[in-house]
Order: sequence, then structure tokens, then C-alpha cells
Amino acid sequence: MDINKEYDVLVVGAGPTGLLLAGDVAAAGLRVALLERRAEESNLTRAFAVHARTLEQLDARGLADQLLETGAKLDSLRVFGALRIDLSRLPSRFPLLLITPQYQTEQLLLHRALDAGVTLLRGTEAIDLRQDADGVEIDADIAGERVTFRAAYAVGTDGVRSRVRELLGVPFPGESAIQSVMLADVRVERPPADVLTVGANSAGFAFMAPFGDGWYRVICWDRADQRPDGDPVDFDALRRLSANVLEADYGLHDPRWLSRFHSDERQAPDYRVGRVFLAGDAAHCHSPAGGQGMNTGLQDAANLGWKLVAAVSGWGASDLLDSYQAERHPVGKKVLRTSGGILRVALGESPALRLVRGVMKNFGNRLRPLTRRGGLEVSGVAISYQKQAPAGAHRLVGLRAPDVELTREDGEKGPARLYEALRQGRFVLVGPDAAAAEGWSERLVTATSAKVTTRTVLVRPDGYVAWAAETPTPHQLRDGLTAWLGAPAEPEEPTPTPATATAQEEAQPVQDGEAC
Repeated sequence: MDINKEYDVLVVGAGPTGLLLAGDVAAAGLRVALLERRAEESNLTRAFAVHARTLEQLDARGLADQLLETGAKLDSLRVFGALRIDLSRLPSRFPLLLITPQYQTEQLLLHRALDAGVTLLRGTEAIDLRQDADGVEIDADIAGERVTFRAAYAVGTDGVRSRVRELLGVPFPGESAIQSVMLADVRVERPPADVLTVGANSAGFAFMAPFGDGWYRVICWDRADQRPDGDPVDFDALRRLSANVLEADYGLHDPRWLSRFHSDERQAPDYRVGRVFLAGDAAHCHSPAGGQGMNTGLQDAANLGWKLVAAVSGWGASDLLDSYQAERHPVGKKVLRTSGGILRVALGESPALRLVRGVMKNFGNRLRPLTRRGGLEVSGVAISYQKQAPAGAHRLVGLRAPDVELTREDGEKGPARLYEALRQGRFVLVGPDAAAAEGWSERLVTATSAKVTTRTVLVRPDGYVAWAAETPTPHQLRDGLTAWLGAPAEPEEPTPTPATATAQEEAQPVQDGEAC
């Protein structure tokens, strides 16, 4: 088969996580192949929610504003009765929750990846994997032919039933969070007043979200009627249940898709095995409560992509790739705990959980500090890697970098904000000493800001603080940059012209015996 089989990075699975990761690595100039088992592009939508931190990551790639045009924006998320998670005060350019079908996000990421030079191979199923000290080999089935691909590193972003995870022998411990969930894509006679319509009672729960084209996704769970995933969905029963739980009959009709599924809570103990990594649903899966699944996977990709670039390019620290596990595994664990907690409070029938639900339903508007903290957590804005920062590091290290305005002289072109500067896929050094960073120009963007006047801050490509110091000396700045960016490039020696070459020869000192 006449296709290239040698790459820098192989990514298995062309969902949102794989597309963002492959696009990031290819945008840095590396050779990337994206292997996708499905032969045709899918318009399947599992996720509708795009949270603030994900929008910030997309903004750092120039995609957020385009995605915002495809959906509806919410400044709060209703959970129980009067209880709403407040998003309007998030310290972000995006104090909102965007409701848009998953395929809209995938389309933007797909076009970006292809424009960056990613080789997308559809109908390509991974069947075997080997690795050695220098790289990874993946055997794939393409139309019945076995083809072997090789790369320095590989990443499995191939979902809950990950073949890569299976080939690595990595377990996926956990349990089913909820069984026999019914799903329908329908038309409605009377559209709901709210963008997201959510409800729960003793009969079960129901959820409605718009596709934006007149179709709605309806998800229902009937506490009294638990059936295997393979059983057909009774549409009339789904209609009755949704009207009961949502306390309104929206006139559901003309279903174009009916299905039944279950949702698991699982997490791989290891996100890295040698030169192979797991990200997205291949590494963790959880209940749909809070809409954090796709968002967590995209942030896995944002964390890992630049680290792979640094490793392949030869300037990354020896332990940089290990930091992916150290930083992202705790985040995945916390998301499992948060989404699972929301689900159990919503559906639990114990007296204690009923009491909690009742308090939230009736007094939710009095719990504003709690809902604001909930907004920070669910949106991803509160995620930090401070616990992984080295001893003695500046207090900002590991924190999410806010989108500060950058200083531009009159008429000067360039990024106006930090996240515009991050669109180059490099580190950004912000501060009065930024101009002293010569030697790292291929890995670094320098900027100044009226809000960063005394300290100097180095921001990672994924928007987290790598290093910071208050009025650092040139030696401290050089050490901080070297730790993250490797040694600076050596200045190029000027090519001598004939005239300068003659002058250099004439200036050479006479050695003993040369005049003889």
C-alpha cells in the first residue's frame, strides 16, 4: 500500500481529543498520522456542553469565536429546582456555558488539523502494538491489508473501548454509574423556554438540549423500568416519562434516532506506558452529569501536545512527559468524583440524599457562594497544577494564566491578548525583562503587559504558568527559561566576505618558523 508509514507521532482515534492533539503537534511542524477506525466521518453527538476553560483553550488556537456562533450561551446551569450553578462571574473571557452539538466542535478541529498537515487515515483499525527504546510500531488493518506504522510516540484517543489501552494491558477499573438510559433525537411542538431543560423526581430524570436546527436531544432514565442496552426504546413511554419529570409536555414527535445506553465511571491507573499515552475517554469516563466528558479530554490533549513536541524536538526536560500523568490523572479523578456526586444527589433515594436534594431545590438561591465555587469547578477554570510545582517555586506556578491584555505601541501589529499570543503554539514570556530572552525565539513569544510590571511570568502553551519571579536577575531568567525550553540556540557566526577573510588572515599572529 503506497502510503507513508513513518511519523513523529501516531494518534489513534479521530474524536475531539485526537483531533486537537494531532492538530497541535502538526502545527509545530512534526509529522503526525491520525488513525481512525470509522471509514466515514461521523455526525454522532454525545456531548453538547463546552465549558469556559475549553473555550479558552480553543481561543488559544483561534477557534473559540467561530464555535460560539454555532450554539446557545448560558450564564448559569440549573441543577435542582432553584439551585443554579452561577457562571456569569467566572474570571474568564467566556463566563458562560456553550450548548452546541459535538460535531460542531469536531468540524473546527478537523479543518485545523488538516490545514496543519495531519495525515488522516480513515478505515484504519489498530490491531497490534509494539515499542522499543526508540519508538512505537502500530499494526493496522486497512481494507483487509496489514500495514505497520512507526513513530517516536503514540497516543490512544480511541474512546471508552480503547484498543490502544487493551493492547497496552492497562486495566480500566470502575463501575456502571447508571443503566438503561434512553436517548431520542426528536422534533417538538412546543420548544422549551430554557436552552437546557433538566429535571429529576421519584420516577427518574430527563434532559433536553437543542441541536440548533429544530431537532432536540432527549435523554431519560426510568427508575422503575431498567432494561438491557440492546432492548428497543418505547417512544411513547419516553414521552410520558419526560412529561412527568420535566412537568411539561413539549409534544415530542418524529424521532429520527432511538437508543439505549449505560454510563460508566472508570479511570486507567496509568496514562503513560513507555512511549504510548492515553487521553480522553480512553483514559477516563464518567457520568454525563455536569457535561465535563469532552471538555476533560480536550484539556488532556492541550496538556500533552506541546510536551510531545518538546520531546521529539529534543529540547524538553527528561521528565517532562512524566508530568502528563502527574498533572492530568488527578484532574480525571476529580471529575469522576464531581460528576458522580451530582448524579447520586440527583437520583439517590436514601433519606439523606432526599434531604440534600430538598434543601437545594427550595433554598438554592441562598447558596450563592456554593454555586459560584461550583461554577469554577465544573467550568474547568479552577483546575491548576500547583501541587505538581517544584519546592520553592513562585506561588503562581501551576495556576491557570488569565487572559491579560498585552502592550502594543501605536500602530504596532501583534497579539492584543495573552491567548492571542498563545496561538503560535509556543511559550509566552510576559514582563519587563521579556526582551532579554534572545536565543529561544523559535520556542518563545515575548510580550509586555501593563498588568505585569514588576514580575516576569513564563506561560506554557496550554495556558498555565510554568515559571515566575519578582524582578529576576538576568541569571535567574536564563535559568528559568533553560529549565523549560532547554539551552538557548547558539548565535550564528557571520559568514565572512572575501574582504573580511583577507583581513582576518593578515591579522593572524606570526608563529615560530612561519617566516622562514
